[in-house]
Amino acid sequence: MNILLIGCGKMGGAMLRQWTSRGAHSFTVADPAATDLPDGVTHVTRAADLPTGAFDVALIAIKPQMIADVLPDYVHAVKDGGTFVSIAAGASVASIEKVVGDVAIVRVMPNMAALVGMGVSGLYANARCTPQQAQAITDLIDQTGTCIPVESEDQIDRLTAVSGSGPGYVFEVLRSYVAAAEALGFDHDTARTLVFDTVSGTVEAARQSDLTLEELRNSVTSKNGTTQAGLDALRRDGTLDDLFHTTLQAAYARAGELK
Repeated sequence: MNILLIGCGKMGGAMLRQWTSRGAHSFTVADPAATDLPDGVTHVTRAADLPTGAFDVALIAIKPQMIADVLPDYVHAVKDGGTFVSIAAGASVASIEKVVGDVAIVRVMPNMAALVGMGVSGLYANARCTPQQAQAITDLIDQTGTCIPVESEDQIDRLTAVSGSGPGYVFEVLRSYVAAAEALGFDHDTARTLVFDTVSGTVEAARQSDLTLEELRNSVTSKNGTTQAGLDALRRDGTLDDLFHTTLQAAYARAGELK
């Protein structure tokens, strides 16, 4: 496919690097501020520099508040029957339809782990997308990690609360965990190694196991041992479950407000 990126910030750039490493598609970036683009990517600074009807896909990677003003200048560059794909957080399909018309639109909610090819993205395709178009974009997003197709924009909002915003929660948990290790007397670098390797190793062990998370937790928890003592403190009065529930509900509510 011939793909146009409208904007190329942190997220768009992360996804672009994953795609270009595979060499399966051709890419043009339209962004006056873009720098350090991967080899083989065409760069233009103005919509007027783009030929008419040249692109199979236009990936909207600008800020949501810029769409109404910027996107109209690029509509001419997309082929009849082409697909508009938005990674602009909070921009609804309806808001994009107001600019590009009643055409195939796919809304994608990625997360920052796409930087290392381990992203998790939700994907919603509107009714104008053919099965072939939806599959082509799903395959494209899969190259940045894992793609989860959903059936409604509300599900995109729910997914945003879990995985889209998830790296922020994880970073904060890791920060707190590292700080607690430092409080036990470890220097910063050692604390980071202990925490990061414990977390990544535990996640991989869980991924490869057929046991439930509860069963895995119990398998490493000896009665009256150190792990039980720590877990009793961590799970006191259900605070941890309540905190995560409140966190995700707050993010979900905000996602709905932004549309």
